Amino acid sequence: MRLTQTLLCAATVLALAACSKPEPAAAPEPVTAPETSTPASTTPEASTPAAASTAKATLKATEGSKVAGELSFMSMEGGVHVTGTITGLTPGEHGLHIHEKGDCSAPDGASAGGHFNPDGVDHGQITAPVHHAGDSNNITADADGNASVNQMLSANADIGKGDKYDIVGKGVIVHAKADDYKTQPTGDAGGRLACGVVEVAAAP
Repeated sequence: MRLTQTLLCAATVLALAACSKPEPAAAPEPVTAPETSTPASTTPEASTPAAASTAKATLKATEGSKVAGELSFMSMEGGVHVTGTITGLTPGEHGLHIHEKGDCSAPDGASAGGHFNPDGVDHGQITAPVHHAGDSNNITADADGNASVNQMLSANADIGKGDKYDIVGKGVIVHAKADDYKTQPTGDAGGRLACGVVEVAAAP
């Protein structure tokens, strides 16, 4: 009898335990990582180098000539602007062109090749629809043989972009006569009086 009561008691306790809903365990509080300040990077961000915007050329006389000068080139809206002074010329107009090779080793400047003409088009004045990338307007020497250069090159020309119109590494030729802007392929500008190579100007 006592055993029966004990078993009944135990069954009652188990039944009550089964019916009682256990308390849900408290959800753990989210762990927030301590805020840390990110130090400023000491390494500059990698970027594509900017194209050079200025260049220069030192003109040296070809054999039998006394023509020399210094030219500076600058990228600006609409193309490349060239300034400088050229001496030793006969008074009057003379052709000034960018040539395809930066090689002035030949005594007559012929090593500079023909006009810089990456598009393979006809020669002409830079205001004409068709012209070489190396074309430019004539320069004018005064009675003392000095020419002050202050003009635009072809709008196709650029400096340091590395594309087919880049004049860096090309030659600069001063001619004996004026460019007539029509005779192919050089405007009948005559012999080469001085030659130089366009180089990126060093940063100040």
